[in-house]
Amino acid sequence: MNTSLCQNNIHLTRRSLLRGTGVAGVSWLTPLADLLAVEAEQAPKGKPARSVILLWLGGAASQLDTFDPHPATKIGGGIKTIPTAITGVEFAAGLEQTASVMQDVSLIRSMVSKEGDHERAFYNIKTGYRPDPTLIHPSIGAIVCHELPEAKIEIPTHVSILPNQWPARGGFFGAKYDAFQMYDPKQPVPDVKARVDDKRMERRMEGLSVVEGAFAQGRAPNLDQGKTLHQLSMQRARRMMTSDQLKVFNVSDVPAGDLAVYGDTPFGRGCFTALRLIQAGVRCVEVTLNGWDTHANNLEGQAAQVRILDAAYASLIRDLKKLGLLESTVVICGGEFGRTPKINNVGGRDHWPHAFSMLVAGGGFAAGRVMGATDPEGEKKEPVNPIHVEDLHATIQDLFGIDFSKEIMTPVGRPMALSKGEVVAGLKA
Repeated sequence: MNTSLCQNNIHLTRRSLLRGTGVAGVSWLTPLADLLAVEAEQAPKGKPARSVILLWLGGAASQLDTFDPHPATKIGGGIKTIPTAITGVEFAAGLEQTASVMQDVSLIRSMVSKEGDHERAFYNIKTGYRPDPTLIHPSIGAIVCHELPEAKIEIPTHVSILPNQWPARGGFFGAKYDAFQMYDPKQPVPDVKARVDDKRMERRMEGLSVVEGAFAQGRAPNLDQGKTLHQLSMQRARRMMTSDQLKVFNVSDVPAGDLAVYGDTPFGRGCFTALRLIQAGVRCVEVTLNGWDTHANNLEGQAAQVRILDAAYASLIRDLKKLGLLESTVVICGGEFGRTPKINNVGGRDHWPHAFSMLVAGGGFAAGRVMGATDPEGEKKEPVNPIHVEDLHATIQDLFGIDFSKEIMTPVGRPMALSKGEVVAGLKA
């Protein structure tokens, strides 16, 4: 079982300073949730973020069919638009609920990457680094877990819901910072129940302790708390398997009305579960919505995904705000790159890392703000006020009070900064 248990200086550079130029059912709330909401309400403004939610649009959403439409242009693709809560800003039709919460969200329309391949771009966005054959970098969730004080909970503090083939990794921090993977929250959490009865399990554990004790002889001074990593992992796994906190992973007993506002889909249930996990003290939750890779029939394919995203995203923002948790929770929504202004011969859009969109909210991000712009004619690759992937990472880490320039000595003896980017002051509240 892949569990992870997690174990500080606002930094602005000269360059980043220059850049600056109706909630439905909450019947499942617990006393812990009420306490967290009170703490968040009473917390001083400007307090660092404590959790992050990443809504991953796997396959890469088309900016032109979601958050950056250019209707009635040659690159518009027949898109229809709607107004948002930000004056003068329009979204693609189908994003009505998301449009209504934009007073609490900022929109980046000028994300720039150098990676146009799915796997490489996925790595780049998740870690802030381009792939390196000599090293695996930690994802943003692993960094948050590693750098912040250990959360006093019995469940993993880094969770990936509905992961695709490239789950979030702990990288050079080690496997214990990998995301714990689960699928549709309507189904039981995988691998948390013993396959034998309690007595037989205890006998197995006793036998294992004998073997581990023999292995540890003569090695204790070099072990973590006198125990091997295997023993520590087993302890964490056993603690999780018997914890009442496991209940927050499963929505099978949640009233249908509470789930309906998120959209009764696996992704909607994943977003609902992400909220509950954040309430329980989890540091990072990723929820993946695959299916955006529309090389053919782009307009129809994007519209189908938009219908799933809209209710889930807007409901998550509303509920975080209602519970007083939005100020302490960073919410990122986006994918690995964007899609081409040009529509290909089969009505699709291809890969476009040159200028794409992301939504950022909470945790100290500015609200109701739009950063950057793209060419409505599709002639210019470079957007206005480009924001590079590494700079978004530096900004996120800065919101957590993490010194993103801090160097970590990797297992191969190579010092590596948490981020090589710089804070984008204009994204901060």
